[in-house]
Amino acid sequence: MSKIKRSLTSSLNPWVETKNTTDIKNRTGNLYESIAVIAKRANQINISVKEELHSKLEEFASHTDNLEEVHENKEQIEISRFYERMANPAIQATQEFLDSKIYFRKNDDDLFS
Repeated sequence: MSKIKRSLTSSLNPWVETKNTTDIKNRTGNLYESIAVIAKRANQINISVKEELHSKLEEFASHTDNLEEVHENKEQIEISRFYERMANPAIQATQEFLDSKIYFRKNDDDLFS
């Protein structure tokens, strides 16, 4: 597991907690811009976690089409449970945003004027 995911899962509460919207707004000056940054980061986290989970579960995949051969693998179940216990990507992204761990920049149209 990557260091980022290990640090996020160890220190992050998976339960939803209310956040102060003023703190979120102050980082960009606009609440909606802040939410857009958080949403983009949450999407990145979701994609990386999904790819990692699928790559780990692919090791246990059976490439035969026999429906009678359904095996319960304890390692596979543990991997699935670990990812189920992880905090939601939106919660992770919000915490990263509030901790100033996300780099973002405004797309200024006046750069080439």
